[in-house]
Amino acid sequence: MPSLLGRLGAASAARPWRTLLAWLLLLVAAFTLALTVGGTPRDEFKVPGTRSQAGADLLAERFPEMSGATARVVVHDRSGAAVPAAVLDDLRARLATLRGTPAVAPPVLSGAGDTALIGLSYRIPVTDFKGSEGVDALREAAKPVEQTGLQVEFGGQLPENFSAPSGSAEVIGIVAALVILVVALGTFVSAGLPLVIALAGLGLGSAIITLLAAVTSISATAPTVASMVGLGVGIDYALLLVSRHVEGLRRGLTKEQAAAEATATAGSSVVVAGLTVLVSLFGLKLAGLATYASFGYATFAVVGAVMLASLTLVPALCSLAGHRLLRRAERQALAGSGAADATAAVRAADATVDVDASAAAEAEAEAATSAAVVAAAVPASPAPTRTERWARLIGRRPVAAALVSLTVLLALAAPMLGMRTWPQDAGSQSASNTTRKAYDLISTAYGPGANGPLLVAVDLRRVPAADLPALTTMMLADPGVAAVAPAQFNQSSDAAVISVQPKTGPQDERTPQLLERMRSQVLPAGAGVTGVVAVFSDISDRLAARLWVVVPFVVGLSLILLTLLFRAPVIALKAAVMNLLSVAAAYGVMTAVFQSDAGAELLGLPHSVPVSSWVPILMFTVLFGLSMDYEVFLLSRVREDWLVTGDARGSVVRGLSATGRVISSAAAIMVAVFIGFAIDPDITVKMMGVGMAAAVLVDATIVRLVLVPATMTLLGRANWWLPGWLDRLLPELKVEHGHEPAPEVPAVPERVAV
Repeated sequence: MPSLLGRLGAASAARPWRTLLAWLLLLVAAFTLALTVGGTPRDEFKVPGTRSQAGADLLAERFPEMSGATARVVVHDRSGAAVPAAVLDDLRARLATLRGTPAVAPPVLSGAGDTALIGLSYRIPVTDFKGSEGVDALREAAKPVEQTGLQVEFGGQLPENFSAPSGSAEVIGIVAALVILVVALGTFVSAGLPLVIALAGLGLGSAIITLLAAVTSISATAPTVASMVGLGVGIDYALLLVSRHVEGLRRGLTKEQAAAEATATAGSSVVVAGLTVLVSLFGLKLAGLATYASFGYATFAVVGAVMLASLTLVPALCSLAGHRLLRRAERQALAGSGAADATAAVRAADATVDVDASAAAEAEAEAATSAAVVAAAVPASPAPTRTERWARLIGRRPVAAALVSLTVLLALAAPMLGMRTWPQDAGSQSASNTTRKAYDLISTAYGPGANGPLLVAVDLRRVPAADLPALTTMMLADPGVAAVAPAQFNQSSDAAVISVQPKTGPQDERTPQLLERMRSQVLPAGAGVTGVVAVFSDISDRLAARLWVVVPFVVGLSLILLTLLFRAPVIALKAAVMNLLSVAAAYGVMTAVFQSDAGAELLGLPHSVPVSSWVPILMFTVLFGLSMDYEVFLLSRVREDWLVTGDARGSVVRGLSATGRVISSAAAIMVAVFIGFAIDPDITVKMMGVGMAAAVLVDATIVRLVLVPATMTLLGRANWWLPGWLDRLLPELKVEHGHEPAPEVPAVPERVAV
């Protein structure tokens, strides 16, 4: 793999303009296809095999007017006066003409009469609406009401299924990343390259997501989550490649040779790390939900695109940038050390008509230029870096370092034991969102349970219609029920729907308890509970159970991969345990922040909320892959040194010294990007941003800088123990291979100078 990647990097560097043109054509083609035949992301909450889905299927078969999308229009008079009946009648007439021919229920007035609630039941599913089509139609129908001075807000499944991305999170992440890159790389030219590469990959990935949405269901939140992950890993991968390219320039390599070596060494780490993220995403398929798997498809597309951009665009752009990637001090030292003569030689070579002599002169001049940089800017005996001094300190006190870091990780993870999960709903959204305003108006006027009614679907072929009054009485007797509406019958009178209003809101833990009591103690065979609350409860249960299927799959996969790469089962097992500790700490931080009023208010939420059911599995699969990035970057250098020196403890110090700065910079960039997404109004994206920022920060500091060197120092040579039978079975793989001779650079096409 390294030699193949080296040839790819050398070819891209030798012909940079062709590489850029190929990428431009690829992006134009992808966006043209996306705009022409692409689809729109949308959520689809079908959960096959659950009790709520059985009730939904009964309604779809016998009560089609009750089986499509739902919406709610809330009309409120801020002055406290009663809402005029004529206004409501006119609004109902306009709503009945909307696409999907919704059945419009009579308005339900609050006790004070200042709020009216109108329910809509469409004949088509929510997935039939493209983008904001359904919400725009509701707004247009309600315009005359708003013109009278009344407040109109929209809730229910249709408005809650649409969320327009703001783009502010991406901008904040990019600005923060640029600042960190300038500090890490020293020049705006070198700092700008990773951002350009990440944005190019993000653009291609976004176009692919739009194309995927045309052939399968892609969650409305999935593109934002994919952008968050893709932006973080894209900048990180490009940063690693640019850093290795600059190292090559400082050691006297030409720009083509530096590009070839960087792609062969750091590029191999990028491929392994990226493939680990991609394969880990397959764990989302095991969650058993089509919408949930769409997060994996979207993130897969973006991460794959940024990998391709890193491996091809980085060498091309680095070749065009040349020695401008070096710091100003290095270039000034070069100018005072005979670099002017070398530059003159390059210009003289470019001016000659003899093509062969031109190529030779240019190569000789660039070699002289790089040698001057080395001679002037690199000290003969560099002082120990801060990372090296830190690694030596940990090596002297490994037991204390391991115990302290482990204690901190367990303390951060402790709040995870109290985690509650619930899919996002309007009660978790920003106070500026119309669905949240509708939610609050309904809670105030009708009670919190009115936001999440339970729909009891009754098969009258199995349950006699004469038993419905007794069933209604039994449901009313439950202490968690506020009201039970009269049964509605279909045209053939073989199915009925009863709406039950709980006393508690959808996110209250007592509401799922009520649902379970109704299912197990009240409802007879042939009657089942469906509706949004029942579906969300079943989703939470399904995802909680599937978490213990996904975790062994992803952990086992990482064990196999690390054992193959480093031929060290002890290292692989230790890395898996540490990754689990990082994820557990992130879960604990996320629980502590969102399930406390202080933490929730800090992030713009009015009160504490449960952790979104979508987040734990999604975070686990993504974070396990991202943690492997740093594991591969660090352990590849440690193993490299171990194979040369046989010094188990010294190799840890030298490996950490070589990678510490890059890992710290990459982690800082990821944390900045993820924190930017923590301000996103969508609750799932907000939780992902906070949780992943916490995980990367913990992983790059406590784990990589303390726990890993401490445990590796304690284990010594046992780190690299390998049974003989396994040694014979495992292939010899190389990820990074130090400063070996650079791969052969392809010949540059002949040029004729004028």
